This record gives sequence, structure tokens and C-alpha cells, in this order.
Amino acid sequence: MKTIKLILLNTLCFLSLSAHAQKIKIRTGIEVLKEQKFKCLEGKRVGLITNPTGVDNNLKSTIDILHEAPNVQLVALFGPEHGVRGDVHAGDKVDNSADASTGLPVYSLYGKTRKATPDMLKGIDVLVYDIQDIGCRSFTYISTMGLAMEAAAENNIEFVVLDRPNPVGGLKIEGNLVEDNYISFVSQFKIPYLYGLTCGELALMLNGEKMLNKQCKLHIVKMKKWKRDMDYSQTGLQWIPSSPHIPHPHSAIFYPVSGILGELGYLSIGVGYTIPFQMFAASWIKADELAGKLNQLNLPGVTFRPMHLKPFYSVGKGEHLQGVQVHITNFRKAALSDIQFYVMQEIATLYPEHKVFEQADKGRFDMFDKVSGSKEIRERFSKNNRWEDVRDYWYKDVEAFRKLSKQYYLYK
Repeated sequence: MKTIKLILLNTLCFLSLSAHAQKIKIRTGIEVLKEQKFKCLEGKRVGLITNPTGVDNNLKSTIDILHEAPNVQLVALFGPEHGVRGDVHAGDKVDNSADASTGLPVYSLYGKTRKATPDMLKGIDVLVYDIQDIGCRSFTYISTMGLAMEAAAENNIEFVVLDRPNPVGGLKIEGNLVEDNYISFVSQFKIPYLYGLTCGELALMLNGEKMLNKQCKLHIVKMKKWKRDMDYSQTGLQWIPSSPHIPHPHSAIFYPVSGILGELGYLSIGVGYTIPFQMFAASWIKADELAGKLNQLNLPGVTFRPMHLKPFYSVGKGEHLQGVQVHITNFRKAALSDIQFYVMQEIATLYPEHKVFEQADKGRFDMFDKVSGSKEIRERFSKNNRWEDVRDYWYKDVEAFRKLSKQYYLYK
């Protein structure tokens, strides 16, 4: 009887997955590569840069797909931040290892080196990149991609990007370009904070605009049926957590809402609670008071709800905190990255003894500036604690970047 129940359960799971696959509206790069019978990789020794998000429309790992492909020789895996299997905490170094499933060597691109060395690339003909990104420059996977493109160029290796959707869509662009003194692994390229490109389009731009030390031989396996105005739910794809604190597709939308302020460790932004990046809280905040002030701003597409919580870990662990949860009521109208600065502004008004740059750890200012791409954001805000003093600088490069980046669009 147990065996019959197990068979029925497995059958239902299979049918459910198959039904889901029929509802999927787009085909990602790995799906298209399969349709093309891996032609661009045929007969080549392949190194794969990926993590758990690298799956096909039926959630089968790209690692297994390439490993099993009869005309592809997968010889090595390369892991970004969080590792190939996604089990490493943010910021922790990733070690070289062997993959338990395939036995292939796994080289870390977030350990002793963040750029593949000639020894790592020895005997490899082509590097393949397949990672679901979140469309924000401070998320380190695009830095890994860019440095891997440089390494490929320097070692005469081809580079292939299996393209995936930008979960924030292809229309939202926010933030100034990164300035020379603030280039880092969390702001590797001179692009806005939200840059409105897929990873394939960004790779084309990095190559085409010579943003890399050396340009590589680049091939993009385009998606089919993805459109720039799609949010992730419209793709029909399942979401695989792109990092431990991006568990849902909407997490990618909230990451730019609080991620810059979160670098200061000054408020809880929900990391360590059940809604990462969706809230702002502290022990000295009065929830109703802050929510009322923020809602009076009538920010387009945004509502603030008062909340009480005790974080399980990270900032405020075990303490009773009050604050606000951010609700995006109209994604297209909401200016995502502005929200954290409005929160900082209203905190300075309500709780002047807690003005952010007077109370936050000054040792974290450097990281704040790197993620912002400039010290100007912090310095301009510090003068009066008003977002209006910063807004023009934050948006000064947006239209020029939009015009430039359109040259590299692969999708309408």
C-alpha cells in the first residue's frame, strides 16, 4: 500500500511539474541551448560558472544537463559568492572542492582569487555563465561574470552567457554611475545601481564599451519570448533563491529598497527576520509614528505599514523592535532605491538623536560609499538629512545610460 501511495505521489508531482512547464511563457538560455543541441559547445572542453539558480524550465541543473550532453565535455565548475551549491553565507570565502554529484573540480571565484587563474583555466576551451541575477550592481554575480570575461580574453578562451530575465525588468534604471575611486567587487563597473539589462545584454555592453581590461570572444544564447516590461511572475518560471536572503522573486525588487542603508548595520532591514530587505526597524522607533510620517509623503506606488518584531539573528537579534514594512503597491511607479533615503530623512526628523550618519558605525561608511558608487551620496545627505539634496546627483547619469544601453538590447 505504501509503495502504491509513493508511486501516486511521485506521479502527481511529475504531472504538476509538467503542467507548470506548459505555463512557462519564456525560454531561458539553457532551454535554447538544449534546442540547439549544444552546437556552440560541441566538441569543446567546457568550464561552467553557475550556482543553484542555473536550471532549465523543469528545474534540472545546468551542471547535470551539460554533464550528460553527449557532445559536450564538461571538465570544471566555477563558484561565485555563496558557492556552486549555494550553501555559503554572504561575504564568506568559498573554497575549492570537488562536486559531490559529478566529481568535477570546483574552483572558487570568491576565495583567494575572484578572477579565474591560468591554472584553473588550463585545458578549457570555453567558459559558460549561467546564473540568475537580480538586476542590481551591488549583487556580486555580475562582478564575477565581468572578471571571468577578462580571464577568458587573457587566456584565449571563448565566453558564452546563457541569458536569464532581469527580475526587476528591463525598464527601471536608478542611481549614478560608479566613480573611479569607488570601483569594487560590489560596484565593479561604471553602471547605475539598477541598470535595466539582462546579464547577456550587460555582457555585450561590458565588451562593446571596453569596460573590461580586455575584450573576450563573446556569444550570448538569447532567451525566447522575454520582454523588457515583464516582471518575474509573468515569465512563468519558478524562482530559485539567488542567495540565502533572496528567497523569492519579489526579494529582488526589495533588495534595492534597503540594501544601501543596510550596509551600515544601523537598522534591521529584515535580514535575520522573515522579510529580508522589506522593512526598517530599531528599538528606538515608534512604529505608528514613523509609518504615519512616511505615508504623508505620498510616495508613488509605496505604502508603509507599522510593525513590531524580534529578529532571529543579525541586527537587533532577540530585541523587541518597531518599524515599518514597505509594501510596493505599484511597481512601475515606485522609485525603489529612493525609499531608504526617505526613511533616513524621516528618522532624522522624528529622532534627531539618531541621525544616521551621526550614529552609524563610521567604519561602515566606506562600504556605504562603494555600494553607492560615490561618497557624494553620503556627504550630500549628511548636510541636512534631506533626500532632495541628493536626488539630482543620484539620477544625473540615468538618461545618458539609458540611451547608451539601448544599443545592446536583445529584447523589446
